[in-house]
Amino acid sequence: MTLKGVLEHEKALQRIADRNGGNRAAGTPGYDASVDYVEWRLERAGYDVSRQSFTFFDFRELGPSVLQQTAPGTVTYVEDTDFSVTDHSAPGDVTAAVTPVDITLGLGNTSTSGCEAADFAGFPAGNIALLQRGTCTFEIKGENAAAAGAVGIVFMNQGNTDAPDRNGIPAVTLGNGYTGGIPAVNATYALGASLSATPGLTMRVFANVSRLLSENENLIAESRKGDPHNVVMAGAHLDSVREGPGINDNGSGSSALIEVAEQMAKLKLPNKLRFAWWGAEEANLVGSNHYVSQLDDAGLADIEMYLNFDMVASPNYGLFIYDGDGSGFGLVGPDGSDEIEGLFEEYYAKRDIPSEPTAFSGRSDYQAFINNGVPSGGLFTGAEGVKTAAQAAKWGGTAGTAYDPCYHAACDTIANLSHRALDINSDAIAYVIYLYASGRRVINAG
Repeated sequence: MTLKGVLEHEKALQRIADRNGGNRAAGTPGYDASVDYVEWRLERAGYDVSRQSFTFFDFRELGPSVLQQTAPGTVTYVEDTDFSVTDHSAPGDVTAAVTPVDITLGLGNTSTSGCEAADFAGFPAGNIALLQRGTCTFEIKGENAAAAGAVGIVFMNQGNTDAPDRNGIPAVTLGNGYTGGIPAVNATYALGASLSATPGLTMRVFANVSRLLSENENLIAESRKGDPHNVVMAGAHLDSVREGPGINDNGSGSSALIEVAEQMAKLKLPNKLRFAWWGAEEANLVGSNHYVSQLDDAGLADIEMYLNFDMVASPNYGLFIYDGDGSGFGLVGPDGSDEIEGLFEEYYAKRDIPSEPTAFSGRSDYQAFINNGVPSGGLFTGAEGVKTAAQAAKWGGTAGTAYDPCYHAACDTIANLSHRALDINSDAIAYVIYLYASGRRVINAG
């Protein structure tokens, strides 16, 4: 593995974004060209390469959205300060009375607002629902609100003292599977608390978005030889967000896997290798979920493990390994995930490089595999989370700053990479994949 080889792919993805409106988002020419590039590299390396088509909802913001109090009095709230439009909201512009649903005020409290259909008992059809973050998914809350006759939703934050966006706008997505069909916005805890205590409240909710059913593709490359009942599988999402070219998120994981695959193609390995570049991850893990949904029990059983690489070169990086044994965060992966974590830890320890666990938080493509009992693991260098002083002392960088200040932004370019993290992690990926594919290490699951 060479850093130069990985950067060759990163530069290719940057050129693709530059030629296609500055991004490589699912459903755009930039993504299609990215798939073409990976397909060309992997076919040339000697893999059996296939494309897997699926549909997803292509969500776009068309312009400024609006949240406005129309009674009592008139107050127009500021987008990106007081509120934001909800990811995967349906488009719409409604003005109606507002009804709070099971709101729990106070710092440190956890809300179940909108998680049960019973929460909407007596809800006036035609009103806007004021719902609170907490406990269940926003999709469940949104579907319950729509079923109760709500015409719009305002999601407010919780007041949790440990939430990274405390008193800020909650990170909300209704998800690709949302079918409620009503517009929604997200509000800060402070604004939501004030609205919940306002009698006779009427508001306007305008979600200035489009949400259209579109086609996308995963790219799968498989070695031509190797035991088909002992598949070592590794994946990375290939799409960026629309805001930028996504050269760290996730050109880094995608490029590292291209280079690893090319190098592994030169070896005769007893186990089959399968590499995946996922589409529409940024639309809520659609591509990987589709792939796993198409596997029968035998197909799932053939996959010995799934290794995920999403953002492995953050400029203010941490060197994080997914917490397969649950010792760091209590979220245990399927049997064998602990062994994957241990093998990555072994790689770092042998080189006197410090590492830390990171939680299986459900934010990347490992989730579909975990949900179906496949041992999983991988690496991550951090996104919008903030680096601590202890981590800065351990790895360098800047405490009190995001691991990737350009996360989901236009500045996630070829300049937004830690070459050191990319070099370390590319070698770690190759080390673990080789040991499993060669049979020198095996998963003892079950």
